[in-house]
Amino acid sequence: MSSILNEIAEYKRGWVSACKQQRSETELLQLAAARKPIDFAGALVDKISAHNNAVIAEVKKASPSKGIIRPDFDPVAIARSYDDGGATCLSVLTDVKYFQGDDAYVTAIRNAVSIPILRKDFMLDTYQVIEAKAMGADAILVILAMLDDALAAELTACAHELGLSVLPEVHNGEELERALKLDTQLIGINNRNLHTFDTTLDTTISLLDQIDGERTVITESGIFTPNDIRLMNENSVYGFLIGESLMRQTDPGKALATLIA
Repeated sequence: MSSILNEIAEYKRGWVSACKQQRSETELLQLAAARKPIDFAGALVDKISAHNNAVIAEVKKASPSKGIIRPDFDPVAIARSYDDGGATCLSVLTDVKYFQGDDAYVTAIRNAVSIPILRKDFMLDTYQVIEAKAMGADAILVILAMLDDALAAELTACAHELGLSVLPEVHNGEELERALKLDTQLIGINNRNLHTFDTTLDTTISLLDQIDGERTVITESGIFTPNDIRLMNENSVYGFLIGESLMRQTDPGKALATLIA
C-alpha cells in the first residue's frame, strides 16, 4: 500500500472507531433493517447487456488530487439533475476529510431520487457496510489496493447479506486477479493510479482480456468527452463512473445527457 493509502487507512480506522462509540452496531442494524435496497448491480447489468451506456454519476465536492471541484455544492440538486440527465445510478462521497463528503448526503439524496446509490468511501470495516445500508445506499465500493483478500471477501459477504451490491475497484492485473475471486457481478477499473494520481484510459483497455463475460465492467475516472465514451464502446465497455468532468459543469445533468447522447 502506498504512503497516501496508508495515511487514509489509518485515519479511516480511527474514524470508524469513533463512530462505533457514538452508535452501536446493534442500533445500526436496526436502522438498516428498515431500508429496502434497490438492485444497483442489476440496474447497470440490464442496460449494459443490451449495449446501452450506463453511467454511475458521481456527487462529489472535492478530491485529494484535485482539491475543491465544485464550490457551489448542493448534493440533492446535483442528484436530481443527474437523474433527469439519464444517470443509471449515483455515486455519493461520504468521506469527510479527503472528499468533503457526508453520510447525510446519501440519506438526503435517497429521499429525493429513486435510482440506486453507491456509498463511495474507504471501506475497511463491516460496520461501514451496515452504515451504508442504514443511510440509504444500495451498494458499496471495495478498493482492492487498500484491502487484503480476507477483508475484501468479508466486506463483500457482509454487503450481500444485507442485500447490497458491491463494486470492486482495481487498477492493475494483480488487483484484478484478486477481485475476480470475489462473488460480484461488477468489476470497476479505476483509470487513475491511486499512488501517483496519473490517469489513462489505457488502464481499462489493457485489463479487458483478463475478464470473463460473466462480469460487467465499469470504467472509472478520465471520462471527459464523447470520444472517450466511443473509445470505450469500441472496446465493448458500456459502464462508466463519471464524476469530475460533470461536477465542473454548470448543469451536471445536461452535461451527462450530452456526453452519452
